[in-house]
Amino acid sequence: MTVPRTTVQGLLLIACLLLAGNAMAEASKTYRIGLTAVILTDQTSFLKAWRDYLSDRLQRPVQFVQRQTYQEVTDLLLSGDLDAAWTCGYPYVRHRDQLKLLGVPLFDGQPLYRAYLIVPVGDTSTRGMGDLKHKVFAYSDPDSNSGYLYPQVNLIGEGIDPRHFFSKSFFTWAHRDVVKAVADGVAQGGSVDGYVWETLSLHEPALTAGTRVVTQSPLFGFPPLVVRKDIDPQHFYALRNALLNMASDSEGRRLLRQLNLDGFSEGEDALFDGVAASVRILEGAE
Repeated sequence: MTVPRTTVQGLLLIACLLLAGNAMAEASKTYRIGLTAVILTDQTSFLKAWRDYLSDRLQRPVQFVQRQTYQEVTDLLLSGDLDAAWTCGYPYVRHRDQLKLLGVPLFDGQPLYRAYLIVPVGDTSTRGMGDLKHKVFAYSDPDSNSGYLYPQVNLIGEGIDPRHFFSKSFFTWAHRDVVKAVADGVAQGGSVDGYVWETLSLHEPALTAGTRVVTQSPLFGFPPLVVRKDIDPQHFYALRNALLNMASDSEGRRLLRQLNLDGFSEGEDALFDGVAASVRILEGAE
């Protein structure tokens, strides 16, 4: 049977139109990046500037999707509703079989940070977690390494059951609000991301002035940007390069200064070995 030439030409035209349509759809793909309240500075203006910057470098629209908790952001990423997320080392370690590193921020030149134990500035007697027995304690988020996992493991390491140590504990759902709760005397102690505390001390010194840093944790891998392992390689490298190159141009450096960061690195899994060890300790104690 011979297929009429006009039919063949019509089928080829349809195929070309479909390919062109797919290419146009791909070119207009919006990169959806999840964020929590870790972002500091003026949220609205900063995120607009960062969105515009990344959109220009990627030549595609970028949308920041903000949620209150790490759990919400993680769920959106794992379900495919986000392309990337700026999360914490704790959820990254828990879902490492499904996730991979996109980029790890550089703070003071390193992809590392610490947890700070803070108390009200007027408290000059507290020397460690053990001095906060029967007091009120503020955590940031149950999926935060510095704001929950580390202080829990710290107490367990001292032979203390965290569930029965404080008179009361609560989640503020943001590191800034841990600082505020302690500064205002709502909590008599709290565990906070040291990067956030240091950055707040630059942008809101009156707030951190109401607190005193009692102890600092060992160094941990800085809260990373992550993607699902099944991400299209082209999209992965486009996003990664846009982040890695921020320190190479003036606008990128301006945005990084607002974040109090030096840039982004590729990072490596070994950075989060300390978080993984803490997860094993906590799970073994439950």
